Order: sequence, then C-alpha cells, then structure tokens
Amino acid sequence: MNLHNAEFVISSTAIADCPRDGLPQVAFAGKSNVGKSSVINRVLQRKNFARVGEAPGKTTHINYFRIDKKLYLVDLPGYGYAKVSKAEKDRWGKLMEAYFASGLIDYGVMIVDARHKPTANDMTMAEWFKNSGKPFVIVANKLDKLRKRDIAPNLALIRQTLELPESVEIIAFSAEKGEGRDALVGILQSVAGDA
Repeated sequence: MNLHNAEFVISSTAIADCPRDGLPQVAFAGKSNVGKSSVINRVLQRKNFARVGEAPGKTTHINYFRIDKKLYLVDLPGYGYAKVSKAEKDRWGKLMEAYFASGLIDYGVMIVDARHKPTANDMTMAEWFKNSGKPFVIVANKLDKLRKRDIAPNLALIRQTLELPESVEIIAFSAEKGEGRDALVGILQSVAGDA
C-alpha cells in the first residue's frame, strides 16, 4: 500500500454523508491536544496532511482520507477540550455516537498521552471502541517526552485505567521521532489486505 497516495475525500457533519463504498474504515480518535493530526502525518510521512491545529479542538467534523484507494483513514473529532460551548460538545458527542452506531468502522486507533493517566473522556472512548466489537489499538503518543524508566509503568497504567483486554495492543509512539510508526503502518496494511 502506497501511503503517499493519500487524498482528502470529505469532511462530514452527518453520518449520511460518510462514504459507504466498501473500503475498510480505520477510525482515529483522541483527546483534543493529544497529537492526533501529528500521528496521522507521521504515519503518512507528510508534514501538514492532517492539519495540526494551533488551538486544540479544531477537528469538529469526521474527516475522511482515502489511502491508495485501499482504505479510509477516518479522523474523528477531538474530545475533551474545555473552550467550546456545551452545544458544540453535545453535537460532537452525537456525531461520534452515530458514527460508532453506524457499523462503518472496521478498525480503531485510539490515541492517548503516554505521560498521563487516561481521562474520563478517554475511558468513554475506549468503551465505545470495545462496544463496537471491532479490533482496535491504543497509540500512546508523546513517548519522546518520557524518561525510559517511566515507559513500562505508564503503559501498564493506561492498560489498567482503560480496562483493556490483553488482546488490545498498546503501541508506544512518538509522532516527533517516528517510534512506533512501523507497528501502526503494519496494522493499516493488514486492514487493507496488504499484509
């Protein structure tokens, strides 16, 4: 699969607008300031493909990127950012719930901050992924900001807090340095049937 062959398809505010052409959909979700766009850009080896917002909470739609005409990388709205209105938060929540209920998701990538215990919002998102019945992986981003000795205990705390079954892999990731990229690319290739 040629990850450079990536194109933006649609920015959807309603589930009815989401593509349903049979290509697998890999949903990326994460808190507003966790570096979701940076992870996507690192995976695709593109600088500003997924826009990196100056202010967190800028992804308020479901953004679809088609990769090599083999799968969709689905960028879900960031959650948990304080400086948006309650009405906006509710709209995001309904959009996310509708997406998870739609059955469109084939694989999930949930991004958390490797440095911190997951938040209540992270726990809710993990439940959505678990309840979808689809496989998913946790990407613990910002690895470069951790001391070596803190990595294993932090990853254990993430697994425990999110109550993850052993079958859910946690990838220690650095969007900054590229650590963990190969593991995530491998997953995308297998979802695309390119393994």
